[in-house]
Amino acid sequence: MTHDQQPMTESASLSVANDRVQIDRAIEQVAAALDRFGYDKASRFAVKLSLQEGLANAIFHGHKDLPPATPVRLEYSVSPSEVRLSISDQGPGFDPGSVPDPTLDENLERPCGRGIMLIRSYMTEVSYGPGGNRVDMRYARPSAATSP
Repeated sequence: MTHDQQPMTESASLSVANDRVQIDRAIEQVAAALDRFGYDKASRFAVKLSLQEGLANAIFHGHKDLPPATPVRLEYSVSPSEVRLSISDQGPGFDPGSVPDPTLDENLERPCGRGIMLIRSYMTEVSYGPGGNRVDMRYARPSAATSP
């Protein structure tokens, strides 16, 4: 690879504690990779929002009974065609199917489930690890041929 060539994939594994500076730094690191690969504004918004929601869920729900310094693990990979994010916490896990649908009338006033709903609406694929304490997300870059 010559000096001015861009790698085909940029990836990293980060340890993120319940600290606003660390959370923001992790999100900005992924955002910078999206910029380097030329993702458009809508794609950057979708990935950043999903990452922010995933980290918030891991820290505030997964780690609610753990010491505040307990880190979550963020692994990411950005390529010209897709973004992959994996967030793992050290909590007991949860059943994603048991989270109430926040769009149902009886749940509109409840604060739970909105982050999962946002992630599912913005990401191409979302899956959960067997223990319920890892979320894997994939964002497929929209094809330039389908854009107006």
